[in-house]
Formats: sequence, C-alpha cells, structure tokens
Amino acid sequence: MWPLYAAAFTTAFGAHGIAANLGALSGDAVTSLMVLGGLLALYDGAEVLLKPVFGTLADRVGARPVLLGGLIAFAAASAVYAVADSPGWLWAARLGQGAAASAFSPSASTLVARLNPAAKHGRAFGSYGFYKSIGYTLGPLLGGVLVWAGGLRLLFTVLALLAAGVAAWAGLVVPPVPPLPRARQTLADLARRLTDPGFLRPTAALAGATAALSVGVGFLPVSGAAAGLGTVATGAAVSVLAACAAIVQPRTGRALDTGRLTARTGIGIGLLTTAAGLACAMLPGLAGVLLAAALIGIGTGLITPLGFATLATTTPPERLGQTMGSAELGRELGDAGGPLLVASIATLATLTYGYAALALLLAACPIALLVARLRTPPAPMGKPHT
Repeated sequence: MWPLYAAAFTTAFGAHGIAANLGALSGDAVTSLMVLGGLLALYDGAEVLLKPVFGTLADRVGARPVLLGGLIAFAAASAVYAVADSPGWLWAARLGQGAAASAFSPSASTLVARLNPAAKHGRAFGSYGFYKSIGYTLGPLLGGVLVWAGGLRLLFTVLALLAAGVAAWAGLVVPPVPPLPRARQTLADLARRLTDPGFLRPTAALAGATAALSVGVGFLPVSGAAAGLGTVATGAAVSVLAACAAIVQPRTGRALDTGRLTARTGIGIGLLTTAAGLACAMLPGLAGVLLAAALIGIGTGLITPLGFATLATTTPPERLGQTMGSAELGRELGDAGGPLLVASIATLATLTYGYAALALLLAACPIALLVARLRTPPAPMGKPHT
C-alpha cells in the first residue's frame, strides 16, 4: 500500500506545489493573470477530460500498468520543463502532468480497493486520503522553498525525481492485479450505472466536499485579509483546514470498518459539518476564519474516505477503474464549480452571500433526507406471540 500512498502524495504535491508558485515566477513565462489562469486551468482541464478514459483503460488492461505508465509520464513531463526552461515548454509540461495524473490517480484508488477486502476499505481509503491531504498541505510550502532556492526548474526537477522514484517503488512492490472478465457494456448500460443513486449520492458528496475545500483554500485568505489579518494568520488558517482533513480521514475509515459509523450517517454529518464551516466563514475576524477552516477540514475528512469506500463496495470489481475515474471527474467538477459559484455570487453581492449559498447547497440534501425519514411512519409491529 505504501507506494499507492506515495502516488496520492505525488499528485497532490505536484498540483498544489506548482499552482501556488506559478504567480511568483519572474521572467517571461507568466506575463499576465490570463496566462496564469490558463496554466492553472490546463492541468485541471486535462484531468476532467481524461480521468474517466484512463479509469476505463485500467479495467481493460489492469490498474498496475496504467499506474506505472502515468507515474513515468508525470516524471517525463516534469523533466521537460526542468531541461528546456522556456515558456512554451512550461505549457507542454503542465498539460503532460495533468494527463499523467489522470492516469495514475484513479488507478491508484482502484488498486487500493482491489488490494484490500471490503471490511478494510474504510481504513485503506482513510490512509490514502491522509497522504493526499499531506501533499496538499506541504505542496505550497515546500514548493515555495524550492522555487526560492532554485527557481521553478528546481521544483519541476524534484517532481520528476519524485514521480520516477514512486514508479520504481511501485514496480517493485505493488503486485500484479489482472483485469477481471467483464460483460459487454453498452452506452445505455453505462448511463444507467452512472445515474444510479448508489453512484450519484457518494459522488455528489465527494464533489460537494471538494467544492468546499477549494473555496476554503481560495477564499478564506480573502476573508482574513478583509478583516485586517496578515498573510501568516491566513496561511495558518489554510494549514488548519488541511491538517484537520488529514487527521480525520484515517479515524473515519477505522470507524467505518469497525461498524461504529455507517457511510450514510457519516456522509450526512460531514455535509452538515462542512456547511457549518462555511456559515462560520461569514463571521468577521480571526475566530470566524479559524472556525471555518477547522469545520470544513473535519467535514471533508469525514466525507472523502466514506464516499470512496462506498463506491468501492457497491461497484462490480471489474468496473472499479471506470467508477473511480468517473468519481474523480465529479470531484474535479466540484473543485472548479465551488469557487465559480462563490465568486459569481460575491461579484453580485458580497463574499458572505457566496459562502451562504454553498452552505445551503451542501446542507440541503442531508436535511431533506432527515425530514423525509422523520415524516415516514414507523412500520406496524406484528402481533406478539403468546
């Protein structure tokens, strides 16, 4: 499992380490905010388009070859800019990194499910999410140190070496997991499976959690600055968010495996906790920012392992790659849609209303399910035996 956890760290560290430091690059590579936005969107756009494709490929040829190929491609794409160091090659490197991450990210989560029995899915995905959160947390910090020490080329060099090392480690340690026989699937069969509530509910929860996480990372510093807080305080708040998410995920997975928590209850609590965090972001000052960061981190830490464990348990093993790729697509849409929703409403009104809109959206589903359950009359009891 350790090389799979390392792959999770690699994709998160690569995504956030570069994204957080592209704007600080001097020279002619990032000449405007439009260029910066394009470079950021290029990586995510490749993931949105290609994750379902590579997930399906993992079902067909096996997840291990796709994992290894994606890691090697990520190392090669990173090395391109480390060697060439020109604006044009920076675009090519970001596109290549996004495409490569689209291959090894869903393949890694597929292997997490295939290499663990269903009774241990919660703990396995909790640990997987923990190391991914560590990558998100350390990416901006370590990336900034590397860029300060040797420029963006040094960061790309480190990423190339990291991906190559993880690929070699996975090639030596991760056992072959042959693809399973699959029944022929038509487009109608695929549509029915992807619109089934068993897929839509956990995927929608994962998308909502990712949307809140992205909003927290992107907009809590804005709220802190508006309240007169410095960059150290706002940076600490973002670190609190990531740290809470990292700490909660393994514990949530263990609670699921031992029966102390059900996926449905945990996801509902996670959505309500995340919504409460967004509501706290509406409060002025440092207290509101820190409360928001902690609750958003805890809520997303509850949802993520439970959502993936549910998908792994309810999906036929021969279709795990396709399901994980499609679920990752849902997360990417949440990652982009959450900030767009909040920013659009903030443009028309204020950022407070943007937080409120996303909070209501996340809380609506668990509240509706709770109200429906309360309104449902209990089943009549049978006649007692004498």
